[in-house]
Amino acid sequence: MREGDAVLIAAQSGRALAQAARRAGLRPYVLDLFGDADTLELADAHRTLPGRFGTGRHGTDAVLWGLEALAGLAGNRTLGVILGSGFEGSPRLMARIAARHRLIGAGPGTVAALKDPMLFAALCERLAIPHPPVTTAPRVDRAAWLTKRAGGSGGSHIRTATAGAAPPEHYFQARVPGRACALNFMADGRNVAVLSFTEQWSRPSALRPFRFAGAIAPGRHEPSRVPADQLAAMTDAIARLIQATALRGLASADLLVDGGSWWLLEINPRPGATLDALDRRPTPLLAAHIEASLGCMPRLDAPPVDAAGSEICYAARRYASVQPLDWPDFTRDRPRDGSFVARDAPFCTVTAHGLDTAAVRHALRERAGTIAALLDGRTNQDGYRYQAAEHQQADGPADRQAGRRR
Repeated sequence: MREGDAVLIAAQSGRALAQAARRAGLRPYVLDLFGDADTLELADAHRTLPGRFGTGRHGTDAVLWGLEALAGLAGNRTLGVILGSGFEGSPRLMARIAARHRLIGAGPGTVAALKDPMLFAALCERLAIPHPPVTTAPRVDRAAWLTKRAGGSGGSHIRTATAGAAPPEHYFQARVPGRACALNFMADGRNVAVLSFTEQWSRPSALRPFRFAGAIAPGRHEPSRVPADQLAAMTDAIARLIQATALRGLASADLLVDGGSWWLLEINPRPGATLDALDRRPTPLLAAHIEASLGCMPRLDAPPVDAAGSEICYAARRYASVQPLDWPDFTRDRPRDGSFVARDAPFCTVTAHGLDTAAVRHALRERAGTIAALLDGRTNQDGYRYQAAEHQQADGPADRQAGRRR
């Protein structure tokens, strides 16, 4: 990797990866669904795609054409393609991309092994890793099971189990108790290096009770949220999965922790929603991701002293055309003026850092309230008080059952 090399990025939202690429001294060429204002500022070039990645023949062709167009603009000094969210359920599409471009991160075979619900459950059983039971057969006690979409992300696809057999491309997973956490790590195909043990929470809506909201990476000196022996058991389980699947690059494991018990829900074999919070060490995280993807575990710097986190602000109403806004510095993923944003869709992301997790959590709530007031045209504090109360309600049963990532 050389300063000024180009990298192709494809994701549902490519802003965080583009920002990480710039920090690593790379030129990002971005293909995503939104083309947010800050994404366009970061990217050397951008292409916007309609719909969801990997859904149907036209979606696949549009991804390939978009990458070809960006590769032509990027020139000869192109490292390869980094994939973000949106490809978990499309290993065949990943294979077609890999036939034309060098993939940086997990390969299609690895993703197929980790994101096929039945294969992953069987792998966890073989490796003696605690994982909730899964099935596609009809469930009698539907309240004890969840319906999930294979390869889904962000938690918006999770519902209480439906009647009858699981719908096509969906499966049932048994509910288990616990609080939602994630182990963020680097893999080189053989070994694991832990980056951070993060906490996360959901923001339920009427139709999406397990919708992902935000995550916080604790400060260096904060006490661990889990005992040392439990963290060691989780890390060992991930190491065995890495060896079984040849996983490489930056990834995360979604977990539910209930006292001395824990369950691995899934592995996200890609850079995820905590990238902003994690990419604060002296060595840029994307440079380490590229090195690990080559099969060489990078030397990781000590974690930051302070805590950091981010939270998604969802639109409370439909915006046919987003009006120009005076965006605060703590916002990310800012929709372009004139953009359409559906009700309950992500509107933007707020970020914060502070002395510890509690300080960051408070700042995120306050800043989410500021965005709500900005969108409503309010100048008093009533909007913040309402928004803060709503966020506190999100830390309820749905939060403890979700543990999902964007």
